[in-house]
Formats: sequence, structure tokens, C-alpha cells
Amino acid sequence: MIYWLGYTGLILRIAGAAVTSFLIVLILGPRMIRFLIKRKLGDRPEFDHADLNELSRHKSNTPTMGGILIVIAVFAATVLFANTYNMYIRMAMLTLLWLGGLGAVDDWLKLRYSAGTGSRDGLKMWEKLVFQVGLAVLLAIAMYAYGSRSHVGPVNPAHSFYLPFKATPIGLSLMAYVIIVVLTMVGSSNAVNLTDGMDGLAAGCMVIVAGVFLVLSWLVGVAAWAAFFSLPLVAGAAEMTVLCASILGASLGFLWYNAPPAQVFMGDTGSLPLGGLLGYIALVTRQEVLLLIAGGVFVMEATSVALQIIYFKLTKPSGGMPGRRLFRCAPVHHHFHLGGWAETKVVVRFWLLAILFAAMALATLKLR
Repeated sequence: MIYWLGYTGLILRIAGAAVTSFLIVLILGPRMIRFLIKRKLGDRPEFDHADLNELSRHKSNTPTMGGILIVIAVFAATVLFANTYNMYIRMAMLTLLWLGGLGAVDDWLKLRYSAGTGSRDGLKMWEKLVFQVGLAVLLAIAMYAYGSRSHVGPVNPAHSFYLPFKATPIGLSLMAYVIIVVLTMVGSSNAVNLTDGMDGLAAGCMVIVAGVFLVLSWLVGVAAWAAFFSLPLVAGAAEMTVLCASILGASLGFLWYNAPPAQVFMGDTGSLPLGGLLGYIALVTRQEVLLLIAGGVFVMEATSVALQIIYFKLTKPSGGMPGRRLFRCAPVHHHFHLGGWAETKVVVRFWLLAILFAAMALATLKLR
């Protein structure tokens, strides 16, 4: 809306989006928490580990689905301050609402089941993957086609793959591009979802990673900066800075109520769209590999789950006996919690790791 009124200055729109999304969550937070408590939409942590269930018992009935606040704040702030004629912004809003709706359905089914009024314990993994992959394929086709019309210079960024330490891109066919988009979107969305298991952990890490991609979006969207850092110039990508600022502000606002001890959890309603948007921004800016570095904490969490499952199956003896565990419990933040670390210590140390990963990601710009 601000853009429609003729103000196109980026710095003020970035600041406005961050502050607006923060204030929306801050102001709506108490009402939303009271509403969720009234509707008895409280979390009931259940893990396949008796000790972890005991450690998490105090969190029972803490309201969840607080991610609705994040979805509302990011959508409102982006629409207010971004150029909604920009195709990348429109597709970002589709991603936000699609994955937010998917997460809300999953949370609602889980809560009904826990309360004894539903027959399903959330969506099955394959059901979530169908919707996540379907969205990713739609976005891939749209971005590949849009990139064909909007690129500047001899190389089309939308049809190329970039490595952090190499300025020369690798050309991509449509099929290869679709595969990269699916892996990035689905992987990022589920990685953030897995990280959302302790008070303030996912929200705090999102603030840090969103800040990194705010910088990257600015660099690839401005010709002078893109040339200086040997980055691909992506026409229209500068608007992603406003989206990043909205995510950053909303995550900070949510952290106000989600910091230990949490008054509300975001649930899949918040974690799935946040992770999906993070992957989407990395795709638009052509920095998928840097996402693996900047989002190192999310990668650690997702990898720990994959390794736990693989190790469990490989060490499973015949005769129906269970296999061995690589970690005390996965995702890996629970491993440290069960090892004697206080939850706040785990969260703060993971925030510190997130800052280190962010610094490493930004340092690759100079090495390039």
C-alpha cells in the first residue's frame, strides 16, 4: 500500500515492515492467547521417551497454534510495505497462506485427537508432503517462466545454480530446477518445524536467519552491490527485503511471548510457513547453498532426525527387537536436554550457534 502511494524508498519500507509486524504480534498476542486458552487449544507434549515426557510435563496445556499471529503479521506488513505487483511477493503470499493453512489443519487434528474428540492424530507425513511438494512444483514452474521474462544481463539467474565460492553459475533445465525447488522448500519447511521443540528456539533462530537473507536480498536486487560481490542480479529480488523484515519483526514479536517460559507455542501453523518462506527466499535470491550455512541450526536438527532413523533401522536385530539410538532423543536439542542441560541453556547456545552460522554465510560473500 505504501508502495502504491508512490513511496518506493527501500530503507523506510524495510523498517516499517519490521516494526509493523512486531507490533501486530505484540498487540494481538494477549487476545490470541486468551482465545486459545478459552477454546482449550493447549499443547500436550508426548514423546517416545519417558524422561523427556517428565521434563516437558510443565508445558501441558500451554496454548498452541500461536503461529496464526505470525501469519497475520507477515501478511499484513508485507502487503502494506511491499510492491504487491511484484510476482515474487505474490508467490510469497501464496506460500505463506498455503503452508499456514496446512499447518493449522495439522495442529487442529492433533489437538482434537488429544482432547478425545477427533479420530486422527494430525496429518500423516505423506499427506503433508503431497501439499508441500505440490506447492513447490507450482512455484518452480512459475519462477522458471517468470525468470525467462525478467532477467537482465547475459545469464538468467532463474535458470542457474550458484555455489558460494564460485562466481560462474551452473545452468539448469526445468526438471533440474524443479527438483532443487522441491528439495529446498520441503527441506526448509520441515527443518524449522523440527526445530520448534523448545521455548524460543525456532523463533530466535528465525530472527537471525531472516536477517541474513534480508542482506542477501538487498545485494542481489541492486545492480551495483550484485556486481561488487559477484552475485547474480535478480530483477525484483530487492522486494524480498521487505518480506524478510516482516518475518524478522513477526518472529521477534512472537519471541516476546514464546521466550522461556513460553506463554504460547507457534505449532505447525507457524513453523511450516516460516520454513517454507525461508526456502522460497533462498530460491528467489539463488542462494540455496548459503541457506544450508546460514540455517545451520535447522540443518543440524533435521539431520539428527534422519540419522536417528537410519541408525535405528540399521541396528535393528532380527526377532522384533528394537534398534539402538544414535542420540538420546531426536531432534538433537532434546539430546542435550536429556543430557542434563537446562532448556534455557540449550536454547541460548543454539542461538549462539545460529549467529556463528550466519556470520559464516556472510563471510562467503567476501571469499567469493
